[in-house]
Amino acid sequence: MERLLVKNGIDCIGKNSYLFEGKRLGLVSSPMGVDRNLRSTIDILNEKFNLTALYSPEHGIRGNLQAGAAVDTYVDEATGIIVYSLYGKNKKPSPEILENIDVLVIDLQDVGSRYYTFLYTMSYCMESCAENNKTVVVLDRPNVIGGESVEGNILDVNFKSFIGMYPIPQRFGLTIGELAQLLNKEFNINCDLKVVKLEGWCREAYFDDTDLLWINPSPNIPSVNTAVLYNGTCLFEGTNISEGRGTTKPFEFIGAPWLDAYKLAEKMNKKSLEGVQFRPVYFEPAFSKHKGELCKGVQIHVKDKRKVKPVKLGINLLYEVMDMNKDKFEWLPPFKEGANYFIDLLTGTDEVRNRKFEANIFIEKWERESEDFKKIKEKYHLY
Repeated sequence: MERLLVKNGIDCIGKNSYLFEGKRLGLVSSPMGVDRNLRSTIDILNEKFNLTALYSPEHGIRGNLQAGAAVDTYVDEATGIIVYSLYGKNKKPSPEILENIDVLVIDLQDVGSRYYTFLYTMSYCMESCAENNKTVVVLDRPNVIGGESVEGNILDVNFKSFIGMYPIPQRFGLTIGELAQLLNKEFNINCDLKVVKLEGWCREAYFDDTDLLWINPSPNIPSVNTAVLYNGTCLFEGTNISEGRGTTKPFEFIGAPWLDAYKLAEKMNKKSLEGVQFRPVYFEPAFSKHKGELCKGVQIHVKDKRKVKPVKLGINLLYEVMDMNKDKFEWLPPFKEGANYFIDLLTGTDEVRNRKFEANIFIEKWERESEDFKKIKEKYHLY
């Protein structure tokens, strides 16, 4: 594909200035919230309009925090504007922290995955704005793994959490602006929602098919290939197997101190999964699971990102690892007594943990579910 000249929503605010002029603006953003020239959305809105409040998702508004780290209210040094936390105890904006704004602007780069917390920071903001008569403006950005492929199961709302709140599949094939419209209508949020559209993007384009410069959407998504695999290998977050956090290849390295790297690579390559190849690998995480221990496992090499089916890959790899190490493999326990297992929150069901079906049956079932979702999501296509 010829590289596309793409303008993000923030690059198109000039022709949409009526949405911002004369209004007190709040902004939810992250380090990837920049224009084509890498100028921060924070600075642009602060210079051109009346920016009165900032709101931080996971990882901090400037990207200074690792996954899961608490975000506290603080003052942004560059602008002197108060930054309110939307990650930690208060994920949904309270009426008090919306008091001094008229419009809440959202400029977040997600990675096209149901697991991604930015999506639910957005939906909580939409809910709160609906309840407090505030307008929401989403500055759209490309889906980094394209807007065509849909894959995975529909989440059972009995397992909803901040890594999956709505009955959508793992890979949903929408931009964040399109998803905002779907959530607003299909799940009756009903906020006053505006989307500032992209220019130059098409549905089959992945991020590296555009001329935009890559900034990590979060600390452990360093590349487009990582984002592709994340929809499948993120399942290992619910286990005692390292998903590669603390290495240079998070979600591409999968391993543990007791695995047989060569045997696992051989078994996975025999499955002939499209678009990838597995290589035995050894790694030592600098943090997270098995910190400082030599782990043995596989690196997943993406040969053709358009052919990769990450959810299919993830469930096949998960069950292969389980079968090879039944005595040492473990599901991480619930965070508190009576809560759901983390793997159940990730998969949106307890069927994977209970191994109700083998991988091939799950995939057949999930393909039917994702096909049904495709019909719904097409109503919200902006491109």
